[in-house]
Amino acid sequence: MDISLDIKKRKRKKISIFKIKRDTLVPYLFIMPWILGFFFFTLGPLLFSLVISFFDWPIIGNPTFIGLANYKEMFFEDPQFWKSLGITAKFAGIFVPLNISVALILALLLNNNVKGSGIFKTLFYMPSVISGVALAMIWGWVYSDEYGILNYFLSTIGIQGPNWLGDPNWATFAMVFASVWGQGTMMLIFLAGLKNIPKELYEAADIDGANVVSKFMYITLPMLSPTILFNVITSIIGAFQQLSLALLLTGGGPVGSTYFYAMYVYDNAFKYFKMGYSAANAWFMFLIILSLTLLVFKSSSMWVFYESEATIKKKKG
Repeated sequence: MDISLDIKKRKRKKISIFKIKRDTLVPYLFIMPWILGFFFFTLGPLLFSLVISFFDWPIIGNPTFIGLANYKEMFFEDPQFWKSLGITAKFAGIFVPLNISVALILALLLNNNVKGSGIFKTLFYMPSVISGVALAMIWGWVYSDEYGILNYFLSTIGIQGPNWLGDPNWATFAMVFASVWGQGTMMLIFLAGLKNIPKELYEAADIDGANVVSKFMYITLPMLSPTILFNVITSIIGAFQQLSLALLLTGGGPVGSTYFYAMYVYDNAFKYFKMGYSAANAWFMFLIILSLTLLVFKSSSMWVFYESEATIKKKKG
């Protein structure tokens, strides 16, 4: 009798252990396609690119290990490396603050629950879902010095518009304006952040007699600072990876004024077939973006406000 009970307990224990293992395994089976895709199409190529950056790796021919020669050539022997890096830094210096400002202004306008705000949200967001090729074609028509709509509107108010894509002094600014056009996703992120700001703060400010500027400076910006941090980082990454618009609109011209670093990497890989050298270029871009991201995170303690931290400090006090 005791033996049969012991056998039944062991069977139940085995069944329970099997059930626990099955319940633990099933979620991983559902995310397995993503895990496999990450390892084979993201992490694998990433590590492989690091390996080939130490090789002379032509598309046709045998690879040859050359150590740090690609990095030496990049830093000390290739003047185009520094030129493209400077052009990209200039573009990022204009694009990042302008992109953040435009997205925030649009979010502030849409945050007011006025009639028809849903239509404007859709209109402002639509450019961000347009493909890069279509966006480049649209801006090519807008910027054309012969039949462009932008110069036409300027001529109606007596202004002679420049050759936006053919003048080195204006080409970078033209690229910035075209890039800012697709800030719909960032606008929605700002809008979500604005919706999460407690209304009680504004009501208290109204009772104290605060004006619009004071409420924006002392309530909206501090409460929105974590969202600003996220958008600044994504804007920096997007600025250094800008390729499609420059490739399709100007091809890096005129006179190399829009020859961004991403195009420099692209040309080394697919135009000059220097895959190892291009991989070294790409890894240096990664280090630049990583350094800037860490710098922004490091400085965030001085300007980013977290409501949870304030609550904890208040309780301790």
